[in-house]
Formats: sequence, structure tokens, C-alpha cells
Amino acid sequence: MIPLPFDYAAPETLDEAIRLLGEGGEDAKLLAGGHSLLPLMKLRLATPSLLVDLQRISGLEGIERQNGGWRIGALTRHAALERTGELGILARAAGTIADPQVRNRGTIGGSLVHGDPAADLPAVMLIADGEVALQGASGARTVAASELFRDYLETAVAPDEVLTEVRLPELAGWGSGYQKFNRRSEDWAMVAVSALVKVSDGGVEDVRVGLTNMGSTPLRAAAVEEALRGQPVSAESLAAAAENAAEGTDPPADLNASAEYKRHLARVLCRRALEEAAGL
Repeated sequence: MIPLPFDYAAPETLDEAIRLLGEGGEDAKLLAGGHSLLPLMKLRLATPSLLVDLQRISGLEGIERQNGGWRIGALTRHAALERTGELGILARAAGTIADPQVRNRGTIGGSLVHGDPAADLPAVMLIADGEVALQGASGARTVAASELFRDYLETAVAPDEVLTEVRLPELAGWGSGYQKFNRRSEDWAMVAVSALVKVSDGGVEDVRVGLTNMGSTPLRAAAVEEALRGQPVSAESLAAAAENAAEGTDPPADLNASAEYKRHLARVLCRRALEEAAGL
């Protein structure tokens, strides 16, 4: 389908973009890579009256070390994340997004603000204890990933705010794993599981597990983490903990899979992600 008519603006400063958002109200939308918003517009599931393109604003792209962690500009492409292996699990997950064409246009900021629970990066942000920087008419603020995702396609970003950067702490000492199941490589995840495991003296000192497409928002698999923390690192202990992966979830049934099948996938993929993260 063809989108409904809309106005287009391409400001050259962040202040101008924020002003345009304020004037446009809830009917104004930001355009980053466009791979989340434009498909919805074509289906007329999103009908903004104004698109504010961020591409001409300098300083919103790039990956750099900062304060012992990482600073990633909101307009940084998925392909750039994929090529930066030092980002660990974020690079690993970014490399599974859709296809090269999408990865070279889609951006980390756009993906996070869109808030799709089937997207690859939101759950990774959760387990990495990431945060985002927002700038709006009322000033700047920082929001932790754990507080960013509120409901299906709904985040804590206000209509007049721009996500300017993503911040990740250094994850030295953590092993990581990412497992994703889909029918075609370019499809959204039917289910995906991200895992971070810290091993000490043959035991699991700490563990974090994220679930993709197992609810209306990305989730932490708290039951798995509680079951595995302090246990010996073995195939048996990881498998036993992974059996709790679907606890407390409400996966949406769709044309690809029933809710029960997604729960099964969560358990299987969790075991595999934990084994990858623990080096088994």
C-alpha cells in the first residue's frame, strides 16, 4: 500500500529537530533508518503527519570507548555494530538482524525506540545493563534499559524527545551467547535468547538471560538466573536451569508458532545460549 500524505523535514541541529517534534505533537515521528517506521506507514498502521529526518544532524553516529564502557550514537547502523567485535553480545546479535541491506540502513536508536519485542537488540540491552540518553524540550535525561520498554511498541521516550546515544558498560569477565530461531534468516525472531555467564572456580558466579518475543516487551528470565546462580558449570546444571526459561512469560501466538511452541523454543534456545556463554 501507499502511505497517507505527510510533511517531511530534515533539520541540521538537534534543537531544531526537538522544536519540530514539539510543534508536530504526537502526529510527528522521527526518521532514522526507516526500517521500523516505513513498513508500518505502508500498511497504514502508522499515519504520521510529519516525518523529522535525523540524517543531517552531526554527532549522532559512531562507536567509542567512554568511562570504561561504550558510547554508541543513536544513528549507528547495525552493520557497524556487527563489525565491532569488542561489543561482544551486542555485535553478535546485530549480525543476525534481517539481511545486509537492512543492517546497513537500520540503526540501534531506531530499533530501541520502536520497542518491538521481536527485535534482537532490546533484550540484549536488558542483560547488558545498558542505558539510553534522551534529549527533549525539557532537557536531557538518562533511562536504564530496564525502564525503557513499557508495552508492545511503547517505550519511555516522550513524543518530543530524541534518543541521542546508547551506553553500555564493559562486560569483561562475562561469557556470552545468542541463539535465535526463525523460518528465514531475514525474518524477525520467532524466539531468541541472549545470555551472559560469569564463571569463577568452576561455578556460575553470576548469570543474566534475556528473552526476545516471549511477551509484549523484552524480558529477563529471572527463574533461570535464580536456578543457575551458584551452581557448578556443567551441561546438566545448565539444562536444568534452562527448563525454567518460559516461566512467567506470555508469548504471542502468530502464524509462525503457537504460544506453547514458543515456550518450547525458549527452553531449547536458553540451554544452547547458556552453553555458548559458559564455553561448553
